[in-house]
Amino acid sequence: MATTAAKPKSASARARHFPPTPSETWKLEDAKARLSEVVRRAATNGPQLVTIRGKEAAVILAPEQYRQLLPKASDHKPLIEFFHELGLSDAELDHLDLTREYDTGRDLDL
Repeated sequence: MATTAAKPKSASARARHFPPTPSETWKLEDAKARLSEVVRRAATNGPQLVTIRGKEAAVILAPEQYRQLLPKASDHKPLIEFFHELGLSDAELDHLDLTREYDTGRDLDL
């Protein structure tokens, strides 16, 4: 059976309180038996904590809360764009030697 730690909040209220704190705790056997309800409550009431023998084991999150935890996409640019932003022309870039040298490693005495 789930134990309530906080009353239900709207999606916008949950978004203001990040990182999420579990609003309900479930024993693993109860969560397995009532998985649909656990997932529904994660979407409506906030994160659901699942325990095994009294120890925290997992947290069920709504997809939007999960996405907020993911790292932000970086703004990497292709190398050629970077060179153009530095003011290098295509003619100047044509003279750059970007080939790698063959490296056989180093000799070690074992």
